[in-house]
Amino acid sequence: MLVRVLATEETASLAVLRLFLALVMFPHGAQKVLGWFGGPGFSGTMDMFTKMMGIPYLFSLMAVLTEFVGPLLLVAGLATRMAALVMGIEMAVAAILVHLHNGFFMNWSGKQAGEGFEYHLLVLGMALALLIGGGGSWSLDRLISRRVEASR
Repeated sequence: MLVRVLATEETASLAVLRLFLALVMFPHGAQKVLGWFGGPGFSGTMDMFTKMMGIPYLFSLMAVLTEFVGPLLLVAGLATRMAALVMGIEMAVAAILVHLHNGFFMNWSGKQAGEGFEYHLLVLGMALALLIGGGGSWSLDRLISRRVEASR
């Protein structure tokens, strides 16, 4: 079972996809956990999610950890499919519950009430591709699955 979850082709395109998804998602997680890039930090984020938005604490924590730990796993190529799955779920939930009513487009001109869901759709597509294909070249998933296969 472990080999099936970690197995991936040695393909650079999956590695590029994995690294760019991590690059895009990590700053969002760092805002929420560390307060970097002008973010509110962990307690500010948790207050916003639980008190202002009414999201239960456990789901808020899962969202914060998804955006912070998920990109680190993607960079290493470790548990790529699991990281991609939870990121995809988080983006789908955010798109449906928060951004869908704002329309498709991001708020580039500042004329909308909020952001649309186009970013979330792109992240969801990237996550789906990684869920299907795995971590690709230069991933710990590939290294581990090959070692487990060789030891059989």
